[in-house]
Amino acid sequence: MVVLVLAPLRVPPPAVVLAAGATGLVAAYLIGSGALVAAAVLLQLKTVLDNADGQLARATGRVTALGRYLDSESDLVVDAAIFAGIGWATGRWALAGAGFACLTLVLGVNYNAERLYRRERGEPAESMPAANGFAGVLARVYALVYAPQDRLVERFAERRLRGRGPDARVAYHDRATVAVLANFGLSTQLAVLGVCLAAGAPAAYAWVAIGCAVALVPLAFRRELLLRRHIETGR
Repeated sequence: MVVLVLAPLRVPPPAVVLAAGATGLVAAYLIGSGALVAAAVLLQLKTVLDNADGQLARATGRVTALGRYLDSESDLVVDAAIFAGIGWATGRWALAGAGFACLTLVLGVNYNAERLYRRERGEPAESMPAANGFAGVLARVYALVYAPQDRLVERFAERRLRGRGPDARVAYHDRATVAVLANFGLSTQLAVLGVCLAAGAPAAYAWVAIGCAVALVPLAFRRELLLRRHIETGR
């Protein structure tokens, strides 16, 4: 619906990204101020805008490196601001910092699991598209902030798959794991955060983020079992 409204107006997708980021920053301020219900509502609006920017870019043929980098980095800034707001509102700065670190890890693993899944099936899956101008500046920021985690996830997978054939690689990068991780994505995270805020328990969300990071461990073991079964049975 949002895309149907914005597309005829020729609204550039990066403008939607910036609107989503601004909405998230206001929500973070409201969390720190104690206006938790208002923050919860704004975070759901941010989710709508987050989903609309990519859809708008694809629908109008304006998928760009600028939008890709701006989206990732604005989300990181908003996430940091949200946990700063939680720390300010609750006084539990260590818990807020741990929640932010865990959420960043979970979102990075989610992104790279989907990227590697697509790559093994011959789909475009470039983590850092070429960029110039301001987009190039954002690309350098991405290289410092996100790229090390991208490389870590990819190197871990490659080490486990060294010497394995295409079938083993496809078995390891399985659809079910990607689907589970998709449910740990930012839209779900903001929905859960909204519930925690509406319930007057912002610190509870930090524990949710930590729990999601812990859940990565059994998912990793599941992949190991899938790979071992494929090696033993050939299917």
